[in-house]
Amino acid sequence: MLKGLYVMGEEAFERVYSPDIREEIERFISIIAPLLTREALTDNMELLRDVDVIFSGWGAPKLDKEFLRAVPNLKAFFYAAGSVKGIVTDDVWERNILVSSAYAANAVPVAEYTLSQILYSLKNGWRYALGIKGTQRFVKKDSNAIPGVYGSTVGIISLGMVGRRVCEHLKSFDLEVIAYDPYCRQEDADELGVTLCSLDELFRRSDVVSLHTPWLNETEGMITGNHFELMKPYATFINTSRGAIVKENEMVKVLKKRPDLFAILDVTFPEPPMEGSQLFLLPNVILTPHIAGSEGAECQRLASYMKEEFKRYLKGEPLQWEVTKDIFSRLA
Repeated sequence: MLKGLYVMGEEAFERVYSPDIREEIERFISIIAPLLTREALTDNMELLRDVDVIFSGWGAPKLDKEFLRAVPNLKAFFYAAGSVKGIVTDDVWERNILVSSAYAANAVPVAEYTLSQILYSLKNGWRYALGIKGTQRFVKKDSNAIPGVYGSTVGIISLGMVGRRVCEHLKSFDLEVIAYDPYCRQEDADELGVTLCSLDELFRRSDVVSLHTPWLNETEGMITGNHFELMKPYATFINTSRGAIVKENEMVKVLKKRPDLFAILDVTFPEPPMEGSQLFLLPNVILTPHIAGSEGAECQRLASYMKEEFKRYLKGEPLQWEVTKDIFSRLA
Protein backbone atom coordinates (compact mmCIF):
# COMPACT_ATOMS: atom_id res chain seq x y z
CA MET A 1 0.00 0.00 0.00
CA LEU A 2 1.16 3.54 -0.74
CA LYS A 3 2.46 5.61 2.15
CA GLY A 4 1.27 9.15 2.70
CA LEU A 5 1.30 12.20 4.95
CA TYR A 6 -0.76 15.31 5.55
CA VAL A 7 1.61 18.30 5.54
CA MET A 8 0.06 21.76 6.05
CA GLY A 9 -1.15 24.28 8.62
CA GLU A 10 -2.98 22.81 11.61
CA GLU A 11 -5.97 25.18 11.60
CA ALA A 12 -6.46 24.83 7.85
CA PHE A 13 -6.19 21.05 8.10
CA GLU A 14 -9.12 20.84 10.51
CA ARG A 15 -11.26 23.02 8.22
CA VAL A 16 -10.30 21.40 4.92
CA TYR A 17 -9.80 17.68 5.53
CA SER A 18 -12.93 16.68 7.40
CA PRO A 19 -12.98 13.33 9.23
CA ASP A 20 -15.22 11.82 6.55
CA ILE A 21 -12.88 12.86 3.74
CA ARG A 22 -9.82 11.61 5.64
CA GLU A 23 -11.53 8.29 6.29
CA GLU A 24 -12.19 7.81 2.59
CA ILE A 25 -8.65 8.80 1.58
CA GLU A 26 -7.17 6.44 4.16
CA ARG A 27 -8.96 3.43 2.71
CA PHE A 28 -6.43 3.53 -0.11
CA ILE A 29 -3.24 4.79 1.52
CA SER A 30 -1.36 4.28 4.78
CA ILE A 31 -0.95 7.62 6.56
CA ILE A 32 2.27 6.99 8.47
CA ALA A 33 2.13 9.82 11.03
CA PRO A 34 -0.17 12.54 12.36
CA LEU A 35 -0.38 15.88 10.58
CA LEU A 36 2.97 17.60 10.05
CA THR A 37 3.05 21.38 10.03
CA ARG A 38 5.91 23.37 8.50
CA GLU A 39 7.16 24.07 12.01
CA ALA A 40 7.10 20.39 12.98
CA LEU A 41 8.95 19.32 9.84
CA THR A 42 12.31 20.53 11.15
CA ASP A 43 12.39 17.86 13.84
CA ASN A 44 10.65 15.14 11.83
CA MET A 45 12.23 15.13 8.39
CA GLU A 46 13.00 11.42 8.72
CA LEU A 47 9.24 10.73 8.44
CA LEU A 48 9.34 11.88 4.83
CA ARG A 49 11.82 9.24 3.71
CA ASP A 50 9.31 6.60 2.63
CA VAL A 51 6.41 8.85 1.64
CA ASP A 52 4.84 8.31 -1.79
CA VAL A 53 2.02 10.88 -1.63
CA ILE A 54 1.54 14.16 0.24
CA PHE A 55 -1.86 15.72 0.89
CA SER A 56 -1.53 19.41 1.64
CA GLY A 57 -3.21 22.81 1.55
CA TRP A 58 -2.79 26.22 3.15
CA GLY A 59 0.45 26.30 5.13
CA ALA A 60 2.19 23.87 2.77
CA PRO A 61 6.00 23.64 2.73
CA LYS A 62 7.97 24.93 -0.23
CA LEU A 63 8.85 22.06 -2.54
CA ASP A 64 12.46 23.10 -3.02
CA LYS A 65 15.67 21.06 -3.30
CA GLU A 66 16.10 20.72 0.46
CA PHE A 67 12.55 19.46 1.01
CA LEU A 68 12.59 17.14 -2.00
CA ARG A 69 15.86 15.55 -0.89
CA ALA A 70 14.00 14.42 2.22
CA VAL A 71 11.25 12.73 0.15
CA PRO A 72 13.13 10.63 -2.40
CA ASN A 73 10.05 8.48 -3.14
CA LEU A 74 7.52 11.30 -3.54
CA LYS A 75 5.37 10.68 -6.59
CA ALA A 76 2.33 12.95 -6.14
CA PHE A 77 1.41 16.15 -4.29
CA PHE A 78 -2.29 16.95 -3.82
CA TYR A 79 -2.88 20.58 -2.82
CA ALA A 80 -6.33 21.30 -1.34
CA ALA A 81 -6.12 25.04 -1.96
CA GLY A 82 -5.68 27.42 -4.90
CA SER A 83 -2.50 28.49 -6.66
CA VAL A 84 0.69 26.46 -6.12
CA LYS A 85 2.83 29.31 -7.46
CA GLY A 86 4.45 30.06 -4.11
CA ILE A 87 5.34 26.49 -3.20
CA VAL A 88 6.25 24.56 -6.37
CA THR A 89 9.78 25.00 -7.77
CA ASP A 90 11.50 23.75 -10.93
CA ASP A 91 12.90 20.88 -8.87
CA VAL A 92 9.39 19.38 -8.85
CA TRP A 93 9.31 19.14 -12.65
CA GLU A 94 12.85 17.74 -12.75
CA ARG A 95 11.70 14.94 -10.44
CA ASN A 96 8.50 14.37 -12.50
CA ILE A 97 6.38 14.72 -9.39
CA LEU A 98 2.69 14.94 -10.19
CA VAL A 99 0.99 18.06 -8.79
CA SER A 100 -2.76 18.62 -8.53
CA SER A 101 -4.50 21.68 -7.10
CA ALA A 102 -8.05 22.43 -5.99
CA TYR A 103 -8.02 25.86 -7.66
CA ALA A 104 -11.20 24.93 -9.52
CA ALA A 105 -12.97 24.17 -6.23
CA ASN A 106 -11.97 27.56 -4.88
CA ALA A 107 -13.48 29.19 -7.97
CA VAL A 108 -16.95 27.97 -6.98
CA PRO A 109 -17.53 30.29 -3.96
CA VAL A 110 -15.76 33.19 -5.69
CA ALA A 111 -18.21 32.95 -8.58
CA GLU A 112 -21.14 32.67 -6.15
CA TYR A 113 -19.99 35.75 -4.22
CA THR A 114 -19.58 37.62 -7.51
CA LEU A 115 -23.05 36.67 -8.68
CA SER A 116 -24.56 37.91 -5.42
CA GLN A 117 -22.81 41.27 -5.76
CA ILE A 118 -23.69 41.67 -9.45
CA LEU A 119 -27.40 41.18 -8.75
CA TYR A 120 -27.33 43.41 -5.67
CA SER A 121 -25.42 46.11 -7.55
CA LEU A 122 -27.95 46.13 -10.36
CA LYS A 123 -30.47 47.15 -7.68
CA ASN A 124 -27.99 49.76 -6.39
CA GLY A 125 -28.56 48.00 -3.08
CA TRP A 126 -25.46 49.11 -1.21
CA ARG A 127 -26.21 52.80 -1.84
CA TYR A 128 -29.67 52.52 -0.31
CA ALA A 129 -28.67 50.20 2.53
CA LEU A 130 -25.86 52.53 3.62
CA GLY A 131 -28.00 55.61 3.09
CA ILE A 132 -30.73 54.27 5.36
CA LYS A 133 -28.22 53.25 7.99
CA GLY A 134 -26.52 56.64 7.90
CA THR A 135 -29.67 58.80 8.00
CA GLN A 136 -31.87 56.43 10.05
CA ARG A 137 -34.69 56.96 7.60
CA PHE A 138 -35.67 55.61 4.21
CA VAL A 139 -33.91 57.53 1.46
CA LYS A 140 -35.87 58.42 -1.63
CA LYS A 141 -35.52 55.91 -4.43
CA ASP A 142 -34.43 57.09 -7.85
CA SER A 143 -35.44 54.56 -10.49
CA ASN A 144 -33.02 56.16 -12.94
CA ALA A 145 -30.19 55.24 -10.56
CA ILE A 146 -31.26 51.57 -10.38
CA PRO A 147 -30.27 49.70 -13.55
CA GLY A 148 -32.18 46.54 -12.59
CA VAL A 149 -31.35 43.15 -14.02
CA TYR A 150 -33.56 43.13 -17.11
CA GLY A 151 -31.67 44.33 -20.16
CA SER A 152 -28.58 45.42 -18.22
CA THR A 153 -25.00 44.79 -19.31
CA VAL A 154 -22.43 42.97 -17.18
CA GLY A 155 -18.76 43.10 -18.12
CA ILE A 156 -16.44 40.24 -17.15
CA ILE A 157 -12.69 40.86 -17.29
CA SER A 158 -10.87 37.57 -17.99
CA LEU A 159 -12.57 34.29 -18.78
CA GLY A 160 -10.54 31.98 -16.60
CA MET A 161 -11.97 29.47 -14.16
CA VAL A 162 -13.89 32.06 -12.12
CA GLY A 163 -14.93 34.32 -14.98
CA ARG A 164 -16.38 31.39 -16.90
CA ARG A 165 -18.36 30.18 -13.89
CA VAL A 166 -19.80 33.67 -13.44
CA CYS A 167 -20.86 33.71 -17.10
CA GLU A 168 -22.54 30.33 -16.67
CA HIS A 169 -24.48 31.66 -13.65
CA LEU A 170 -25.53 34.76 -15.59
CA LYS A 171 -27.15 32.68 -18.33
CA SER A 172 -30.20 32.43 -16.05
CA PHE A 173 -30.88 36.18 -16.19
CA ASP A 174 -32.26 38.55 -18.79
CA LEU A 175 -29.12 40.59 -19.32
CA GLU A 176 -26.21 40.96 -21.73
CA VAL A 177 -22.74 39.71 -20.84
CA ILE A 178 -19.67 41.18 -22.50
CA ALA A 179 -16.09 40.16 -21.78
CA TYR A 180 -12.51 41.22 -22.22
CA ASP A 181 -10.00 38.40 -22.59
CA PRO A 182 -7.39 38.61 -25.35
CA TYR A 183 -6.71 34.87 -25.05
CA CYS A 184 -10.31 33.66 -25.33
CA ARG A 185 -11.27 31.86 -28.54
CA GLN A 186 -14.41 33.02 -30.31
CA GLU A 187 -15.95 29.54 -30.09
CA ASP A 188 -15.47 29.54 -26.31
CA ALA A 189 -17.07 32.97 -26.04
CA ASP A 190 -19.99 31.77 -28.14
CA GLU A 191 -20.46 28.76 -25.89
CA LEU A 192 -20.52 31.03 -22.83
CA GLY A 193 -22.96 33.39 -24.52
CA VAL A 194 -20.70 36.41 -24.17
CA THR A 195 -19.62 39.11 -26.61
CA LEU A 196 -15.90 39.86 -26.66
CA CYS A 197 -14.82 43.51 -26.70
CA SER A 198 -11.95 45.79 -25.77
CA LEU A 199 -11.28 46.74 -22.16
CA ASP A 200 -12.26 50.36 -22.78
CA GLU A 201 -15.54 49.32 -24.42
CA LEU A 202 -16.31 46.99 -21.54
CA PHE A 203 -16.00 49.79 -18.98
CA ARG A 204 -17.97 52.16 -21.20
CA ARG A 205 -20.94 49.81 -21.77
CA SER A 206 -21.28 47.87 -18.51
CA ASP A 207 -23.66 48.52 -15.63
CA VAL A 208 -21.45 46.20 -13.55
CA VAL A 209 -17.79 45.37 -14.21
CA SER A 210 -16.34 42.30 -12.50
CA LEU A 211 -12.57 41.69 -12.45
CA HIS A 212 -11.20 38.12 -12.56
CA THR A 213 -7.72 38.62 -14.02
CA PRO A 214 -4.79 36.74 -12.42
CA TRP A 215 -2.07 38.86 -10.85
CA LEU A 216 0.94 38.57 -13.15
CA ASN A 217 3.72 41.01 -14.01
CA GLU A 218 1.92 41.96 -17.20
CA THR A 219 -1.46 42.51 -15.49
CA GLU A 220 -0.25 44.60 -12.54
CA GLY A 221 -1.86 48.04 -12.74
CA MET A 222 -3.90 46.98 -15.78
CA ILE A 223 -7.03 48.79 -14.58
CA THR A 224 -6.42 52.54 -14.47
CA GLY A 225 -8.27 55.69 -13.51
CA ASN A 226 -9.14 56.23 -17.17
CA HIS A 227 -11.21 53.05 -17.12
CA PHE A 228 -13.24 54.31 -14.17
CA GLU A 229 -13.75 57.63 -15.95
CA LEU A 230 -15.43 55.70 -18.78
CA MET A 231 -18.04 54.05 -16.57
CA LYS A 232 -21.75 54.66 -17.01
CA PRO A 233 -23.68 56.66 -14.41
CA TYR A 234 -24.46 54.50 -11.33
CA ALA A 235 -22.24 51.66 -12.52
CA THR A 236 -20.42 49.32 -10.11
CA PHE A 237 -16.94 47.80 -10.14
CA ILE A 238 -16.34 44.46 -8.35
CA ASN A 239 -12.89 43.06 -7.60
CA THR A 240 -12.50 39.50 -6.30
CA SER A 241 -9.18 38.95 -8.07
CA ARG A 242 -6.19 40.86 -6.65
CA GLY A 243 -5.86 44.49 -5.62
CA ALA A 244 -2.56 45.04 -7.46
CA ILE A 245 -4.28 44.66 -10.84
CA VAL A 246 -5.96 48.03 -10.17
CA LYS A 247 -4.16 51.35 -9.86
CA GLU A 248 -6.03 52.05 -6.65
CA ASN A 249 -4.85 55.64 -6.21
CA GLU A 250 -6.28 56.49 -9.63
CA MET A 251 -9.48 54.61 -8.85
CA VAL A 252 -9.89 56.57 -5.61
CA LYS A 253 -9.52 59.91 -7.43
CA VAL A 254 -12.32 59.00 -9.81
CA LEU A 255 -14.58 57.65 -7.06
CA LYS A 256 -14.20 60.96 -5.22
CA LYS A 257 -15.30 62.85 -8.33
CA ARG A 258 -17.98 60.32 -9.28
CA PRO A 259 -20.12 59.57 -6.19
CA ASP A 260 -22.59 57.86 -8.51
CA LEU A 261 -20.12 54.99 -8.99
CA PHE A 262 -19.63 52.15 -6.52
CA ALA A 263 -16.65 49.84 -5.95
CA ILE A 264 -17.04 46.52 -4.13
CA LEU A 265 -13.59 45.31 -3.18
CA ASP A 266 -12.97 41.91 -1.63
CA VAL A 267 -9.25 42.39 -2.33
CA THR A 268 -6.95 45.40 -2.07
CA PHE A 269 -3.25 46.20 -2.32
CA PRO A 270 -1.88 46.15 0.26
CA GLU A 271 -4.31 43.87 2.05
CA PRO A 272 -5.76 45.10 4.30
CA PRO A 273 -5.46 48.74 3.20
CA MET A 274 -3.09 50.91 5.18
CA GLU A 275 -4.50 52.73 8.18
CA GLY A 276 -6.19 55.95 7.06
CA SER A 277 -6.66 54.73 3.48
CA GLN A 278 -9.37 56.50 1.51
CA LEU A 279 -10.83 53.06 0.81
CA PHE A 280 -12.03 53.01 4.42
CA LEU A 281 -13.49 56.49 4.17
CA LEU A 282 -15.19 56.79 0.80
CA PRO A 283 -18.98 56.27 1.03
CA ASN A 284 -19.07 54.59 -2.38
CA VAL A 285 -16.55 51.87 -1.54
CA ILE A 286 -17.57 48.55 0.03
CA LEU A 287 -14.78 46.47 1.56
CA THR A 288 -15.00 42.81 2.51
CA PRO A 289 -12.02 40.97 4.06
CA HIS A 290 -11.14 38.56 1.24
CA ILE A 291 -14.13 36.33 1.92
CA ALA A 292 -15.08 35.42 -1.66
CA GLY A 293 -12.92 32.29 -1.66
CA SER A 294 -13.57 29.13 0.32
CA GLU A 295 -14.70 29.74 3.90
CA GLY A 296 -16.34 27.57 6.55
CA ALA A 297 -17.71 24.30 5.22
CA GLU A 298 -16.82 25.42 1.67
CA CYS A 299 -13.21 24.51 2.52
CA GLN A 300 -14.14 20.84 2.54
CA ARG A 301 -14.86 21.06 -1.18
CA LEU A 302 -11.12 21.64 -1.68
CA ALA A 303 -10.22 18.34 -0.01
CA SER A 304 -13.07 16.59 -1.78
CA TYR A 305 -11.62 17.59 -5.14
CA MET A 306 -8.20 16.24 -4.10
CA LYS A 307 -9.76 13.03 -2.79
CA GLU A 308 -11.31 12.42 -6.21
CA GLU A 309 -8.01 13.30 -7.90
CA PHE A 310 -6.25 10.75 -5.71
CA LYS A 311 -8.75 8.08 -6.80
CA ARG A 312 -8.04 8.91 -10.45
CA TYR A 313 -4.32 8.68 -9.72
CA LEU A 314 -4.74 5.22 -8.20
CA LYS A 315 -6.67 4.04 -11.25
CA GLY A 316 -4.06 5.44 -13.63
CA GLU A 317 -6.62 7.85 -15.10
CA PRO A 318 -5.77 11.37 -16.32
CA LEU A 319 -6.13 13.91 -13.53
CA GLN A 320 -8.74 16.60 -13.97
CA TRP A 321 -6.86 19.32 -12.08
CA GLU A 322 -3.22 18.46 -12.70
CA VAL A 323 -0.82 21.42 -12.74
CA THR A 324 1.78 20.74 -15.43
CA LYS A 325 4.91 22.79 -15.99
CA ASP A 326 3.20 24.56 -18.89
CA ILE A 327 0.08 25.37 -16.86
CA PHE A 328 2.27 26.47 -13.94
CA SER A 329 3.99 29.09 -16.12
CA ARG A 330 0.63 30.79 -16.71
CA LEU A 331 -0.63 30.68 -13.13
CA ALA A 332 -1.09 33.69 -10.89
